[in-house]
Amino acid sequence: MMKLNANQLNFSGGPGALPESVLQQLQTAMLCVPEVGLSILGISHRSQWFAQVVHELEDNIRQLMGLPDTTRVLMMQGGATQQFSMLPMNLLRDGQSADYIHSGYWSGKAIHEAEKSGKLNLAWSGKADQFSRLPSDAELQLSKDAAYFHYISNETVEGLQFHRVPGRDDVPRICDMSSDLLSAPGEFNRYAMIYAHAQKNIGPAGVTLVILRDDFMQTLPKDLPGFINYHAQADAHSIYNTPPVFAIYSVLLVTRWLLHDIGGLHNIAKHNELKAACLYQVLDDYADFYRGRAAIADRSNMNVVFNLPNAEIEQAFLQAAQQAGFSGLNGHRSIGGIRASIYNGLEIAAADQLADFMQTFYKRYKISTPQTSGLSTAYA
Repeated sequence: MMKLNANQLNFSGGPGALPESVLQQLQTAMLCVPEVGLSILGISHRSQWFAQVVHELEDNIRQLMGLPDTTRVLMMQGGATQQFSMLPMNLLRDGQSADYIHSGYWSGKAIHEAEKSGKLNLAWSGKADQFSRLPSDAELQLSKDAAYFHYISNETVEGLQFHRVPGRDDVPRICDMSSDLLSAPGEFNRYAMIYAHAQKNIGPAGVTLVILRDDFMQTLPKDLPGFINYHAQADAHSIYNTPPVFAIYSVLLVTRWLLHDIGGLHNIAKHNELKAACLYQVLDDYADFYRGRAAIADRSNMNVVFNLPNAEIEQAFLQAAQQAGFSGLNGHRSIGGIRASIYNGLEIAAADQLADFMQTFYKRYKISTPQTSGLSTAYA
């Protein structure tokens, strides 16, 4: 089996692994961007070079997603968390209400922030099912008069992912795609707005992509303070204030990798599906031991979330995994368990290696049952 380094065995939920070739380019840029002669950390955001970086990145996003030139592409700060607040501040005016799906931890955060700005209609909640599944279209309670409809395409904590586009086409559809944007093709033209922080599939923390359909952009208010005003941000081409130059340049390199090395979103989707399939196969083959959280139809291709028979065995698994070179497998602090995040930058070989480790761990556990003491060293 091919020897993988620590970066290549990083299954962290975010920031996630970046492609090895991108890391190598960033290593060079830290000392000197070839076409500039300066470190990326010292290049002015007002330079002509950086303006070209922003322009190319905007074009690359449109090309990858199949969007028209009129689509606004912004590189903002504050992560998805700022968008949780900024979005309703711009749209929930004059007593209007918005429809939200509550499908897990992060959509709950979005709802909590939006409620501070206006009225919400809970179109569906998975709380009663402990966020183990997503709704069918028939379960959604949607309003044709909503100011907008909001959902999260992939819940990283619970390992749930929408594999269709929910919502009404006659109501502005807004989606937080922080953890699966650019991981597969999609019907992106059906969205009025998409936002995604970078630190899963598309770059390091510090930059958030906000993609706005032009006709929707024209409906947004212009009288808000500049930092939370989409018009002001768009007019400044993402340089309203000092932007995170390093993070934006990193995202540019990732889009170049997707376009030229991978060959577009159809190809990266095949990679991601293979990674997910090999891990879910282990969950299905050893379902008495590896207990997946998500309903099969709603399983995420980005985050494989599961539990083991008890907390002691989970700790043994994590310790043995760390000794074997894997990192980032701890489940989210809100639910515990195990989570393998398999974002774009993670290679297929890494998922295969984790699947092999999981099978070996299971077989050794069965041999040692019912003895559970010393598990943390037994599987190293």
